[in-house]
Amino acid sequence: MSNKKMDSLIQQMENYIECWKQFNHFVNLARSKKFSNEDEHQFLEVKSVIIQELELIFSSIEVNSPSKEEVHTLVGNAPSLRFLSEQNEGQLRNTENQWHKIYIGWHAILGQLKVRQHSESDKSAFSGLFGQKKEKGK
Repeated sequence: MSNKKMDSLIQQMENYIECWKQFNHFVNLARSKKFSNEDEHQFLEVKSVIIQELELIFSSIEVNSPSKEEVHTLVGNAPSLRFLSEQNEGQLRNTENQWHKIYIGWHAILGQLKVRQHSESDKSAFSGLFGQKKEKGK
């Protein structure tokens, strides 16, 4: 993968993780039962971005965990803030646990991408140095 593509993918993953942070924020809003119609609308938007970006990520890299099914299940089990606000504490904790598992999984993938980016830049730097020495020896 080219450096430009890798940089773009890492930026995409960082933005995607921000969407996951927003999802958790909305779960906490539902728990407090203090949300507006605008919050409901924004929650729906965040869920839409999560599902759409999931497809883009899966088309770009191989992802074993979290699986599409895990993400779809979590998002599907949170149809609205009103629905979440009507859940008991145990159900909300379960939603948070599922969210946390997926959230950590995305961070692990981001870390792996950064390792690949770093190793590719090291290879490029090494190749550059090696190429310069070779040219001097001509």
